[in-house]
Amino acid sequence: MANGNSSSYTTGMEGTKRSEEICLKFPPNVISPGLAALLAQKDKHEKLMDYSGPRLHFQMVVIFVLTQIIHSLLKKLGLPLFISQLLAGILLSPMVFSDQHSLVNISEESVAVLGTVGAFGFVFFLFLSGVKMDLSLTVKSGKKAICIGLLTVVVPLVSCMTTIKLLHEEGNEFSNKTFFLAVTYSGTSFPVIHCLLSDLKILNSELGRLGLSAALIGDMLTLFLTVFSLWVKTGFEKGRKEALIDFGLAMLFIVIVVFVLRPAMKWMVKRTPEAGQIKDICFYLVILAFMMSPRFTDLFRIYFLYGPFIFGLAVPDGPPLGSALVEKLDPVISGLFLPIFATTCGLRFDLSYFKNSNLFAYHQVLGAMVALIIKFGVSLLVPLLCKMPTRDSLALAFIMISKGIVEMGSYSIMNDNRVISEDIFAHMTIVIILVASIVPILVKRLYDPSRKYLCFQKRTIMNSRLNQELRLIVCVHVPGNVNSIINQLNASCPTRESSIALDVLHLIKLSGQATPLFITHDKQKKTLSSKSYSENVVVAFEQFERNNWGAVSVTVFTAVSPPNLMYEDICNLAMDRLTSFILLPFHRRWYIDGSIESEDQTVRTLNFDILEKAPCSVGILVEGRRNLKGSGIRDPLSSDNSSFYNIAVIFLGGQDDREALALAKRISQDKSVRLTVIHLKAANSLGVILTENDRMLDSAVLNDVKQSVCFTYIEEHVNDGPETSNFLQSIVEDYQLIIVGRRYKTEDPQTLGLQEWCEFQEIGIIGDLLSSADFIRNYSLLIVQQQQQRTI
Repeated sequence: MANGNSSSYTTGMEGTKRSEEICLKFPPNVISPGLAALLAQKDKHEKLMDYSGPRLHFQMVVIFVLTQIIHSLLKKLGLPLFISQLLAGILLSPMVFSDQHSLVNISEESVAVLGTVGAFGFVFFLFLSGVKMDLSLTVKSGKKAICIGLLTVVVPLVSCMTTIKLLHEEGNEFSNKTFFLAVTYSGTSFPVIHCLLSDLKILNSELGRLGLSAALIGDMLTLFLTVFSLWVKTGFEKGRKEALIDFGLAMLFIVIVVFVLRPAMKWMVKRTPEAGQIKDICFYLVILAFMMSPRFTDLFRIYFLYGPFIFGLAVPDGPPLGSALVEKLDPVISGLFLPIFATTCGLRFDLSYFKNSNLFAYHQVLGAMVALIIKFGVSLLVPLLCKMPTRDSLALAFIMISKGIVEMGSYSIMNDNRVISEDIFAHMTIVIILVASIVPILVKRLYDPSRKYLCFQKRTIMNSRLNQELRLIVCVHVPGNVNSIINQLNASCPTRESSIALDVLHLIKLSGQATPLFITHDKQKKTLSSKSYSENVVVAFEQFERNNWGAVSVTVFTAVSPPNLMYEDICNLAMDRLTSFILLPFHRRWYIDGSIESEDQTVRTLNFDILEKAPCSVGILVEGRRNLKGSGIRDPLSSDNSSFYNIAVIFLGGQDDREALALAKRISQDKSVRLTVIHLKAANSLGVILTENDRMLDSAVLNDVKQSVCFTYIEEHVNDGPETSNFLQSIVEDYQLIIVGRRYKTEDPQTLGLQEWCEFQEIGIIGDLLSSADFIRNYSLLIVQQQQQRTI
């Protein structure tokens, strides 16, 4: 039966009463008998959309279809997905369609169900945001980040309150509401800034790290000021005694979280084996505690949204617990529930609210705009005073004023709870849409981290003298990479006269954390940090340094960042360390029988990014098959089973081949290393695409090889790719290491017919041929690309 309930209430801002009548059906219809049963009814008094289950499913489908249609149009302009979700809600709202004819049947009952699903997603989002945040970084942030984080909240807050006070003369209204609302206008949201930087792919850039650190400081200050403003509000409305009780209960809640729940979760982590997964029972206990946290916060008189967030902060970040929570929950929350919440926020918007707007609402909106402008000015002025470039300072200022789902959710909940009126909500929705649309476009226009990789100085092996220290970066993903890299470095026999400055970069996927890390492992420190990143890598390369004392200096770094942004860490390190050569592991590893042991497409994508953007020469090491089942023992062919370590360079011509030859000459200076240069020449010069300058340079480097008694020179004429393949198959078994140039998008008569069979473009045609299953490969393969000359 239908039960009509009428309720009247007073809005907190304007002090006017508004009466609404809401009719709901009890008991509610949830599960339909089925479409066939409904069609078979004679009176047709019930429809499929009268049941909340099918209606919710239909609403979700319509929301996602409309969101994707809008985003397909707006993403070309650089607008984020959040804007499309918000606009989808506005288009589906009663402002566009009446209640009776709305595409998603927007009734009070349907909004209640859809809103509950969305709110569930928002609470989960706040919890996961807390899990990803590492509060220890607040004390490790530099002075610049601390100043920006604090001043961008405090100065706008004071300016906003002053503006509203000057415009609004009613003291009581000011005392009870203004401070709380001014904090919401002036605050900084770490999750929103993190999402912005992730979307723009500058999360672990220099500017991104500064913005994240400042946002973390600002978010913590905003949280404190918001809670403090609620205590002030309680003090004005109910007296000091109630405010002190609220303060005491809040402190008790924090004590329970910090000294009871967090140690319990750390105990769970300690019981998890190293590199193992958290037990399911521990995972479910944490989820259960999270689900209960809103109720507990209500008992402790804390705003219900703060409970999940504070509990998330107490969860140990990173693996195994934090990463498990993020990896299992984030796809569902970010992909399903949070978009529904953003759309339900848009459903609340109505232009008719502007008609009933009063003076108080205009004052609030003006105060919010003043806070936004002052926040931008402070975010711009502080970096400029710290000698930051103007374009970077402008980009940082826009980052710090960004708005998103957190602000939209806060205003929606305040509107539902009548903390703010509909006209203020409508004004702030417009502000959020404008800011969230403009900021990504301007930041992308102002800041391009790849600009600093444009190096006008030659950083290649060819431009390094033989008696000059070679600055080299090697990248490590898995333990197996360590052994293969050390084997190749040992084979090069570094000496004091031809030393190597080796920077080892251990790359770790960012999981369960929001902030990327870049760690320098100080050899002077006896112990590593509590999070012992790269301990085995550090030990292995320090032993390599001791074995080659005076000839090799090793520095180990660890980069914890998203896989799609790891190239930033590598390129930044190469720029800072004046590196001449970056050595990358190939993404695929084989067993001795030729079967694939492991393959990682994220590593392959990273290699492509480095080849495209590196400020120096790059090499990709494809490991030999014979040692992949071993336990790190050095290649027997390089020591005990052979008196010489045989290296071959496959030379066709061009800058990459010249760079490969220069590298081979450098590592073959020791008497135990024999270098053979195999020059593949086209039997018919027709179709050769080398420029005259390339021919002259090729002739010069080859003449040095021909005249040297230390190297073996072989010249072979071939007609096409198949002849090249047959020749290489006949000679590769004589060598332990083969070095080739990448020669990307270059096809000569010597490789004619091989391009269409090339599986791995990142190692070139010859490199792909030598790594294929057609070759019985007991050798390692090194593909070299010379520093690329790029223009802005």
